[in-house]
Amino acid sequence: MLFGDNIQDPPFPKDVTGVYKDKDQRRGRSRSQLSDSDSSSVSFSQLANFINSWLVVSPRVCKRFGKYLLILLGLLILSISFSHPIVGFHTGRTRHGTARECVFPDCSLPESRAPELKDTLAGYKHRGEKCDLSSLDLHVPFGPVCQDKNSMLAAMSSGGRIGKDAPYMPRGCDMRWFSTLEVCKVLGRYSQVVLVGDSMLRHVMGALNILVREDIGYGAVTGWNFNEEEKRKCFCNNQFDIHDCSVQGIYNTADVIKRDPLSLMCPKIIPEWNTDLRIEQIVRYPIPEEERRRLEREIDPNPSQPKAFILGHGLWNNLEVDQAVNWLDAVLDTIESRTGVRTRLRGRSPKRNLPILLMTPNAAGDKKPDEWIVSQGNKALIHFEHAMATQAAKRRVDHLGTWNMSIQATMYDGVHMDMRGNLLKAMMVLNWLNLLEP
Repeated sequence: MLFGDNIQDPPFPKDVTGVYKDKDQRRGRSRSQLSDSDSSSVSFSQLANFINSWLVVSPRVCKRFGKYLLILLGLLILSISFSHPIVGFHTGRTRHGTARECVFPDCSLPESRAPELKDTLAGYKHRGEKCDLSSLDLHVPFGPVCQDKNSMLAAMSSGGRIGKDAPYMPRGCDMRWFSTLEVCKVLGRYSQVVLVGDSMLRHVMGALNILVREDIGYGAVTGWNFNEEEKRKCFCNNQFDIHDCSVQGIYNTADVIKRDPLSLMCPKIIPEWNTDLRIEQIVRYPIPEEERRRLEREIDPNPSQPKAFILGHGLWNNLEVDQAVNWLDAVLDTIESRTGVRTRLRGRSPKRNLPILLMTPNAAGDKKPDEWIVSQGNKALIHFEHAMATQAAKRRVDHLGTWNMSIQATMYDGVHMDMRGNLLKAMMVLNWLNLLEP
């Protein structure tokens, strides 16, 4: 009969201490042994023998003690994390304007993007306690940058925020937040960058002027002719939030060069910089003939000079897709007739198209007037964005949706975004311009 066949026999033999010998082996435990070199240390040997015998005699006590020790260690780590937050779970800026070392969602920021972990607005004119805005409040870099125009537009159009007015995150791949030098280099590739549209595009133009002038206080407006009351009223965010201030925006760089040339940073950084950045306001369809002629007159007719166009339309025609499409076609016809370059080539020649971007309106805020909630509310806006994306694709025109980037942002009047949102829109436009093929 083999060992264990007799049910009255113990399943494992005991040693002199009354503890089963194989029990420790079944639980994967092994006893510590002193080496020959340590045998000369009597005190250490005795201590080890005591611990060894205690572990053998009291395995359950040891297991319970270890469990309590782990719990105590966990509570200690938790208390430390509350008093000294772990940087890996934060995406905002620090008190000194630099980003955390590790950012959402996967802490995998490439080393090449490390320079972007700084506040590019820190050195801007009028930056201070009364106008304290950081670029890291608007966007915190994460992961790889989108490598082509189409993936960039898709990512910027479909991103989101983690909380109200939190930094915006494109979806799938990331956008860049350019320094002033990079902004000037991107714009400097073109002889003209022309914005055509309504007040939302006028605000994007204002944000671009803030970037090229490095002035967060009055960069979007004609501050050179302000009186003291206007300077007080139109400072910082109020450049956009107060209508009487926003309508005094800068409509082209020629005015800056004429009235306040030292405020324009790009010629200082790049002496040969000579880009005509301008906006033409055409807000409704049918387009008045005077507005159409003005647009035609302001476009450089030289086809060899690189140009780019950013178009925006919608609210003035009550988000009616048919009217918006007619407006788009009329603007495209005007551009084609003036430049002699096709804007809607198909087949194998789409790269020869003039670069044109259609920006659809941002989301509606809680201050949207009740009379427009149905016809221009968020449901109507998102349907309009999807419909116009389809129409733009049919015309070989690029499309940037702004509903996602604005739905968790502040609209000071329920319609227009404040300076933060418009700086983000401007940087999106620059990312599109940066990825256009020469």
